[in-house]
Amino acid sequence: MTSSDLPPYDPDRILSAPFPERIRLVCRTWASQVNPTPKSVMVLYWAKYLFVYIGGWAIFQTFDANYPGFTSPLAWAFTGTAFQKAVVWSIFYELTGIGCGWGPMNGRFKPMFGGCRHFLRIGTTKLSPFPRLPLFGGIQRSWFDVALYAANQLFLLRALVAPEITPALLWPSVVLIPLMGIGDKTLFLAARAEHYWVALTCITVALANGGPWISFCKLVWCFVWFWAATSKVNHHFPSVIQVMMNNGPFFPGWLKKRLFAGYPDDLRPGQFAVFMARMGTLTEWTIPFVLAANISPLVTGLLLFVVAGFHGFIGINNPSGMPVEWNILMIYGAIALFGFHQDVSILATGQMPLLLAFVLFCMFAVPLYGNFVPSRVSFLLAMRYYAGNWAYNVWLFRKDAIGKLARLKKNAETTRVQLGRMLPDPKLVDIALSMSLAHRFMHLEGRPLLEALPRTVDRIDDYEWIDGEMFAGMVIGWNFGDGHLNNQSLVDAIQPQCQFAPGEVRVLMVESQPLFGPTMKWKIVDAADGVLDEGETVIEPMRAVQPYPTGEYAAAFERGPAKAIA
Repeated sequence: MTSSDLPPYDPDRILSAPFPERIRLVCRTWASQVNPTPKSVMVLYWAKYLFVYIGGWAIFQTFDANYPGFTSPLAWAFTGTAFQKAVVWSIFYELTGIGCGWGPMNGRFKPMFGGCRHFLRIGTTKLSPFPRLPLFGGIQRSWFDVALYAANQLFLLRALVAPEITPALLWPSVVLIPLMGIGDKTLFLAARAEHYWVALTCITVALANGGPWISFCKLVWCFVWFWAATSKVNHHFPSVIQVMMNNGPFFPGWLKKRLFAGYPDDLRPGQFAVFMARMGTLTEWTIPFVLAANISPLVTGLLLFVVAGFHGFIGINNPSGMPVEWNILMIYGAIALFGFHQDVSILATGQMPLLLAFVLFCMFAVPLYGNFVPSRVSFLLAMRYYAGNWAYNVWLFRKDAIGKLARLKKNAETTRVQLGRMLPDPKLVDIALSMSLAHRFMHLEGRPLLEALPRTVDRIDDYEWIDGEMFAGMVIGWNFGDGHLNNQSLVDAIQPQCQFAPGEVRVLMVESQPLFGPTMKWKIVDAADGVLDEGETVIEPMRAVQPYPTGEYAAAFERGPAKAIA
């Protein structure tokens, strides 16, 4: 094919093409789009950010004992209580299910979220890290799990409507969030424990002992920036910039074309995407060190402007998972902590060595281990934000067996069923689902699919492709890019309930690349028969490969699995 063969392509051509050619057409179509997200969807999301997230937090400030009135925001928006309630509100908001992972940008149409709709239902699927543990274990939510979740939400709400934040109001959630995680690790991650819960614990313990809670929160914010930047030291991040900016609604077509090495024939990240990626990493590394140094009010003010621009840029580009609320909190926290409390030093954390040790464990030791041994640590706990280097899974359901999912008590149907209720023509549903594959293939982390996918099933068109993230959102009530929520642990949770026969469900599980490591490991699992095949893909040579199957990679789909799979 030459560059004269450009989209838009006839839908019938895309749907009837062999799988390798279909992916090529899908990737080209996605790359050609100037405004891939409908304006109505963007209005919906920004209304949520402004009126639900920010507006909800502002309403809770009216309960404060010294609230001066809405028209005096500088007098109430950056007080200690306002910041504390921002943390509490963020946890409540995420656990309710209306934060990251919400809405059509994440494959949720009707309904738009799981969250409380899933977590408050007895019998729904859960992922206990200790399935055999009495009371907390099992694969289905019990009355005890529901009670823990409901109690935590009520305690958070009680703190939000209180005239003043006290340790007594916060201690219940400090304890309940990890307890919920023992019953279902999904809830621990949904509470954004690596950030929000650590900050909540710092506030609670420091307040209880008259300690410098602001200093500890400053340290938490700095570690988040540091690890988010460190995790981007890879060859994956340019493809994140490429995908994110091409998906953004505010850039002209000529600029978007520069994101590619040679649109339309070479869809690898171009020099512009690489430059943006490296500058973003350098900026994010600079932020914590300069703010912590507290050089002068002028320097701090300039850096806070950079922080707002940095996180704002991410927000307007529709990042994967749509964690815009988190970016808003990072901006607000930077201004509240470093702008309005410049006189408070991070070094004051030394006054409470035990609490400091807790923070260093959560914010340094765990992410350090998680970056070098990612198979053992959630990408959230490892703070590998936006790195483009995450574990992921592809679930393939044989089309005559997918109906067995009806045996699960869950918060939503498959994306195909949801779209089928909205779109009049089934062909439109097929096109929409085909286009969704571009997200996985366009990232460098998708290159292992070129090697592993042909080995997964005999004929891929006999199977329904459901991305692990979408499947997790449907089956466990929450999803946000963490492949560890939809890998073997989820297979083990649904197989006893659905009883899939051999060959009916195959899951291709791809683990992320360790920091400075050369490969991404993968394995192929049959829901009934277990592990069928495994291997690892060396990433460096894959940088020269197009995101869609060509040559030998395309031919492999014709040959079928490279080794016999019973």
